[in-house]
Amino acid sequence: MAGRSQASAGELLELVRSGRATTRGALQQATGLSRATVGQRLDRLFRAGWLREGAGGPVDSPLGGRPSITLEFDASHAVVLAADLDTRHARAAVLSLAGELLAERTGTLVIEDGPESVLGELGGWFAGLLAEAGHGAAEVCGIGLAVPGPVDRVTGRVVQPPIMPGWDGYDIRGRLSRAYTEHTGGPAVPVLVDNDANLMAYGEQRTGHPDCSAFVLVKVSTGIGAGVVVGGSIYRGIDGGAGDIGHIRVGADAQCRCGSYGCLAAVASGGAVARRLAEAGVPAASGSDVRDLLAAGHPEAMALAREAGRRVGDVLATVVTLLNPGVLMIAGDLAGTPFLTGVRELLYQRALPRSTAHLDVVTSRLGERAGLIGAGILVVEYLYAPARVEERLLALGV
Repeated sequence: MAGRSQASAGELLELVRSGRATTRGALQQATGLSRATVGQRLDRLFRAGWLREGAGGPVDSPLGGRPSITLEFDASHAVVLAADLDTRHARAAVLSLAGELLAERTGTLVIEDGPESVLGELGGWFAGLLAEAGHGAAEVCGIGLAVPGPVDRVTGRVVQPPIMPGWDGYDIRGRLSRAYTEHTGGPAVPVLVDNDANLMAYGEQRTGHPDCSAFVLVKVSTGIGAGVVVGGSIYRGIDGGAGDIGHIRVGADAQCRCGSYGCLAAVASGGAVARRLAEAGVPAASGSDVRDLLAAGHPEAMALAREAGRRVGDVLATVVTLLNPGVLMIAGDLAGTPFLTGVRELLYQRALPRSTAHLDVVTSRLGERAGLIGAGILVVEYLYAPARVEERLLALGV
C-alpha cells in the first residue's frame, strides 16, 4: 500500500472489506501504523456504523492467549437501489451492501417513451420497493442504473444511443435523483449510470469469476453489446463506447436501427431473429419473444438462433484474439444452447488455438439479475473507495 505510514481510515476499511487484514494486529502490520493510530481510525469507522467486531480469530502467538477479535464490514447499515432498463421492460431492486436481493420488481417500461417518463416512473418503483423491503429512504446510500446504450462515465449521460431515442445527452442522474426524492421524500443520493452489458459483466465477474483478470460478457437481446472487465475494473474506452460490437460491419445488407447497413445487430440480435420469425409467420416482436419460443423448443427459432450464434461467433473470434480473455460469457435473450452452439462453431474455427487454449465459453450465472447485481456493486465500490470514505466520514462529523 502506498504511503503505508499515512494509511487513512478509508484504506483500513478497504483492507477489512477485501479480507486482506481483518484484525487490529494485521492492520498494524499491513500499514505500519501504531496500535494507537489504528485504534483511532477504526473508531471513526465504528462511530459511522460501517465496521463491527466479529468472532474471535485464531491465536497468533505460540504461547497462547486470547484470540484476536476480527473486524467485519457491517453490510446492514445501508441499502442500495438498482435498476436495469431494457428496450421494453425493466427490473429494479433493493440490495444490501453485500449484494443480497431484499425486494425486486419487474414490469413494462418502454425506453422509447423517453427519459422524463421512464425515470419518473422508476422513482415510484423505488418507493414501493423500499416499503416492501422494510427500509426507509434515509437508509439508501446510492442508486445504480444500467441502460442499453453507451454512457460517458464522467457525465453519466448516454452518447448517441442507437436504441434509446430521446435520451442522447439527457441528464439521467439529475432526473432520477429528483424522481427518487419526489416519490420517497428521502435526501438526494449519488446516482451512477453505466451501460447494461458493462454492469452485467461486472456483476458476473465479481461474484462468479473474481480471479479472472480478463473477462468478456456478450449480451444478445434486442441489440448486441459486450462488457469487458480487465484487472477487476470495467474497461469503458475513452467515452464509454467500448464493447459496442453490435455495430461491427459483417457484410450483410440489412439496415440497423442505428441507420447503417450491415451491422452485426441487424442480422444476429434478438430483434433481428424476431423479425425473421415474423416474416415467416411466427408471432415474435422482440428478443424476449424469441427467448420464449426457444424455451418452448420452437424449431425455426432454434435454427435461426444457431445461425445468429455463428454470426456472432465470427466476430468474437476477433474479440478473443484481441483481448485474450479467460472467460467469454454469453448472456441475454438468446443465451441458450442453439445460440451458444453456433458461437462455438465459428469461434473455434476462426480464432487461433493460442487464443482459445485457456478460454472458458459459458452462459450467464446470474441470469436476468446480472445487471442489477453489477449496478449494486458499482455503487458500493464507489461509495466505499478509500478517498470517498474520507469525504463521507468528514460529512458525518466523525
